[in-house]
Amino acid sequence: MNAEIIAVGTEMLLGQIANTNGAYLAQQLAGIGINVYYQTVVGDNPERLEKVLKVAESRNDLVLTIGGLGPTEDDLTKQIVARHLGEPLVVDDDAKAKIDSYAATSGKNKTPNNAKQELKIQHAISLKNHNGFAVGDLYLNQHGTSYVLLPGPPAECLMMIDRELIPQLKKHGDQNRVFNSRVLRFVGIGESKLVSDLADLIDHQTNPTIAPYAKAAEVTLRVTASATDKNQADALIQGMVDQILAIDGEYFYGYGDDNTLASVVVNQLIDRKLSVTAAESLTAGEFQSTIGSVPGVSAVFPGGFVTYANEAKHQLLSIPAEVIKTQGVVSKSTAIWMAQQAKAKMQTDIAVSFTGVAGPDKLEGQPAGTVWIGIAYRDEEPKAFLYHFTNGRQRIRARSVMAGLDLIRRRLAVH
Repeated sequence: MNAEIIAVGTEMLLGQIANTNGAYLAQQLAGIGINVYYQTVVGDNPERLEKVLKVAESRNDLVLTIGGLGPTEDDLTKQIVARHLGEPLVVDDDAKAKIDSYAATSGKNKTPNNAKQELKIQHAISLKNHNGFAVGDLYLNQHGTSYVLLPGPPAECLMMIDRELIPQLKKHGDQNRVFNSRVLRFVGIGESKLVSDLADLIDHQTNPTIAPYAKAAEVTLRVTASATDKNQADALIQGMVDQILAIDGEYFYGYGDDNTLASVVVNQLIDRKLSVTAAESLTAGEFQSTIGSVPGVSAVFPGGFVTYANEAKHQLLSIPAEVIKTQGVVSKSTAIWMAQQAKAKMQTDIAVSFTGVAGPDKLEGQPAGTVWIGIAYRDEEPKAFLYHFTNGRQRIRARSVMAGLDLIRRRLAVH
């Protein structure tokens, strides 16, 4: 089944809010084998919305709208979709009872525009709103395009997706098929490069399907398969996973929606009984804070250093002032000194260091995003690696932390 998501709201067109609902919905649909090939954003305009609906249904089996179900004058999604389908709007008894009860218990008078939120498309399945009043709709068309209408506020939309929509879509899907999916996580490679590397697999996907998602400093792939039983679906997924890892396995670090690179690295350190410390400049403790969020990290992390100023590097890490004066703080030499001194002072097996330019201004003539990350591993010669990150101060810091974790991961993979 192919689907299109239509986000309705002028505020998204103006860039005032981001369409986070659409991203979440696409992920959940991929998990049950529904492909989302298009996402559209349209303003609160009846004529333009209807045009978008016509285009969407001409190329999809399922059209899902998000937003425009509220009580205000510009909330017209349900009215336009109903008119487009040639169906009347009728009162949903449960929604009406919920609004009436709220009015009675809160002491607030029920207003005429509240009546809009009680409506559903005739012959549609109502999707209960657990965090609000506007009822959602699932209109199943056996001979054409089916429609789903979801509210815009994330607290309402996301819960309706999880508790109402996905179970209904599973219920009304092929009862003889099961869907299963697996999430693969990659670091050190951008989405465009990963998709380019896997272009042949993605272009010819049928079953399983591959859905890439770019996250902060990493990329995930959701591989979804349908089959007559779970074992068969798992076998199809594993076959695709093997092909993916044969191409880009060096960037793969783990499975799962909730897995993180920090948890993977920390747990590997715990398993191998290896301790770690850090000396941070531009990241200002963010690396240590990140690994500190992993349960059990105290077994391998005794503490570390935040040496933002040059004087702190000299006082806390005993880095010769001459090194910084001649080589610069944004340099390979400084990164190596920071790592080896942190390791020696904390007597750990591993140390990583971060020095560079978070921005927005240049430092020592180096542009924002110039980052040196050092690593000292046991008795090996310390090393440092140069990175160039973009997209603002916080993004540069976050990507630096991920790169530091990835350096440790890669070094641990050697043995």
